[in-house]
Amino acid sequence: MENKSKTGFLTDVRYREHLTGTGHPETPSRLDFIDRKIHQKGLFDRLFQIKPRFADREFVLKVHQREYIERLASFASQDGLSYLDPDTPISPLSFKTALLAAGGICQAVDAIMAGKIRNAFCAVRPPGHHARIGRAMGFCLINHIAIAARYVQEKYGIERVAIIDWDVHHGNGTQEIFYEDPSVFYMSVHQFPFYPGTGRSGEVGKGPGEGYTLNCPLDQGSGDREYFNQFENILFPRLEFFKPQFIFISAGFDAHKDDPLAGMAVSTDGFGRLTSIVRQTAEKFCDGRLVSVLEGGYNLEALAESVEKHLTVLMG
Repeated sequence: MENKSKTGFLTDVRYREHLTGTGHPETPSRLDFIDRKIHQKGLFDRLFQIKPRFADREFVLKVHQREYIERLASFASQDGLSYLDPDTPISPLSFKTALLAAGGICQAVDAIMAGKIRNAFCAVRPPGHHARIGRAMGFCLINHIAIAARYVQEKYGIERVAIIDWDVHHGNGTQEIFYEDPSVFYMSVHQFPFYPGTGRSGEVGKGPGEGYTLNCPLDQGSGDREYFNQFENILFPRLEFFKPQFIFISAGFDAHKDDPLAGMAVSTDGFGRLTSIVRQTAEKFCDGRLVSVLEGGYNLEALAESVEKHLTVLMG
């Protein structure tokens, strides 16, 4: 049982090989600040280190169109920086880096299912939750968390997966992928109206997936109290009904009060409390099985402090 209480940590120097150009907020420095903080605070040596691998294409293609993935792969042989949309740069090693991120998250799943750890945090880049079935968006190339959700379902026979997204931006890609799927419950708390323009409360799923998407749009300026209310009074009862067997967090820290790209007011301690709520939920419903994946967060110091708090709570 000693190993079972451990928290896993996934990162890799190769996640810095996705280059975004001067002045872009989604920078390799994000991982440098996180790495420095957890070493300074003595957390690194207490975490179970997970080594990434590249994602299997078969699982990538369960989430994304083949033509889209082939297009991304073609950029690997091109020199310099290209843009897939006004926000989303791609450099020669970007697609390989994204595959390493998705595969690394699957490695975290494997470690949990093998009983080596109880939960994990994956400090990867580029982020993923805006990546749609056939399109890059909002700094995101492929949807890592969606790939990992399909992976845990198909490799381990997990029937019910919950994805909880507290990034300040709505995870439109994740929602699109699972919108008609009752086996994946997707919940997002986000600033609205805001990029990417989706995530209204009336977006609840479609067909067999109706009722398995939960959007909790919040006004600009919302902070700890408003977020806690959504998690404690709205999310928890829905998960009690759904009874997830595995939980993922799209852990963006850009709802932080100091983040430059958004207008929310969550505190560092607030992220700790949100982590505690989700961790307790995982303990209740799925033996603690929880994988958290870095999404946004662009004030580097606030990001590092929030991740430190997040990890401390996961370690319990």
